[in-house]
Formats: sequence, structure tokens, C-alpha cells
Amino acid sequence: MAKPVFAIEIEDLRKTYASSFEALKGIDLKIEKGDFFALLGPNGAGKSTLIGILTSLILKTSGVTRIMGVDTDKNMPLAKSYLGLVPQEYNLNIFETPTQILTNQAGYYGILPKIAKPRIEKYLGELDLLDKAHSPTRMLSGGMKRRLMIARALVHEPAILILDEPTAGVDIELRKLIWNFLTDLNKSGITIILTTHYLEEAESLCRNIAIIDQGRIIENTRMQNLLAKLKEQTYIVELVKPMRKEIRLTHFPLKRIDETTVEVSVKRSLSMDKLFKDFAAKKIAVRGIREKANRLEQLFLDMTKKEKPVA
Repeated sequence: MAKPVFAIEIEDLRKTYASSFEALKGIDLKIEKGDFFALLGPNGAGKSTLIGILTSLILKTSGVTRIMGVDTDKNMPLAKSYLGLVPQEYNLNIFETPTQILTNQAGYYGILPKIAKPRIEKYLGELDLLDKAHSPTRMLSGGMKRRLMIARALVHEPAILILDEPTAGVDIELRKLIWNFLTDLNKSGITIILTTHYLEEAESLCRNIAIIDQGRIIENTRMQNLLAKLKEQTYIVELVKPMRKEIRLTHFPLKRIDETTVEVSVKRSLSMDKLFKDFAAKKIAVRGIREKANRLEQLFLDMTKKEKPVA
């Protein structure tokens, strides 16, 4: 039986820079075809180096990388053709129009104009940029430029899309548009690899996750398996009436923020229904409740917490 082809296969990947800084310390990672995968880590953890090696922008020190089964050491041009990259920083020609930018990008991959034209219209339309198709890119807003970079990465219809902070600097409405677009794109079969500092974005979109810290993978699992490790969640509760005095709930630690706001810790073993019953028993009406921090954010901070230097 033939081996299953993964979208990305990485074996014992290492990178040491000329300064002797070891950015990657033996990374092993497999990403299945069709996955929506989160690659997370604090600044300086090695994410950008890893992506740079996959896209041939950075030379590795040692290890094996395969893209859609193609060894990058043996055929990097073919391996790269499977990739679409949306970098964090804008790198568009601001004097060209979106149509010109996408036409040129298609040309790099040998796509004929008669094939490129409908693709360009399709992606500009899906990303709500069609009315700016012939405007100079310098006239576009930051959110429009971000979406244009996504369209550019897709014009050759790659098997894998790598997104480095795709919604940085984008407002909430446009972020939702991008989320919906990426979800539909993934459903069509495209593998998506996402790096982001908006951890609620990763939790909402991704099925699997790897966390890299100090050049090593410290977690690699399904998103739901990781979230299941969270032992308790902290909520901010807004009360209908001011709380004149300190109260204690039967099952939940409570911290007063101000007269109408309290912070409550809920253990995984206890239900939210029990929390509301505790409030009702104290005759306290609740106006609203929200998470103090995203679930993934709490886990991420715990897992990547570094020891403070001794003074």
C-alpha cells in the first residue's frame, strides 16, 4: 500500500544562523492534506524561520522537508509550486493595480491570460475587491491590501496556503469576511497553515495545532484535545444591581472588580448551570457574562511561560 501523502512533512529540521543562534532544534511535524492547521508560538520561537525554510527564503542547516510528497532538496521549484504564501508585511507594488499584480503573479507560474482572467475576477470578487480592480494599489486601505495579498497567493491555485498574521490590522467586520473566505477555501480541499497572534482566530478556524517555543515543538495535537487540558476558565460577570458587600458562592471562587462586576473561576468539572444556580441562591441577577481570556490564550500563556530571571 502506498504511503499517504502529507501536505507538509518535516523531519529533524534544524537551523543555526551565522551568529550561532539555534533557531530550530530538531523539528518534526506532519500536516495532513486538507487540514486547517495552526502554527503558534511567541515572538522569536522559530515560526518565521520554519516558514522561510519551506518557502526557500531561508536555507536550513539540516533535516528533511517535503511539500506534497516532494523533497525540497531534490526539486524545490516543483515543491514551491504547491505553495501560496501570504506574508505578514505588505510587499505589493503600490504603483500597479490589483489586476496587474494578479496578472503578473499568474505569469510567473506560466498561466495563460485566458485562464488567469476569470481566476482574477473570481478571487477579487470573493474578497470584495472587484470595485478596486483597476485602482492603484497605493490607494487601497490596509485591509484591502491584506486581502489582495491573499488573492495573489491563490491565483495559481496552490494545494497549500500559508498565512502569516492574515488579519493583522484588519477591523472586526473584515476579519469575519476573511474568516468566512478561508473556511470556504479549506472546505474546497486546500490545506491552510495559519500563524496568528489572535488566538481566538486559531481556536475558531483550526482543527489541529502545533505550538513552537524556543525552536522546539512543545505541543502537536488536535485543537479540541488541547482545549480539553484547560482545568478551569475565568469569566467576567456583569450584575444587574450593584453589589454592596462581598459575597461568596458555594462552588466558585469569586473576585470583586467593582460594584457591578465580578470575576469567577469555573473548574472544568463544574457546569455553567451550577454557576447560575449559585447566583440565584444568593438572589443576584446576572446581566451578562464573558470569558476573561480566550481558552487557547490561557493554555498558550501557561505552556510558553518563561522563568523570570533572578534579581
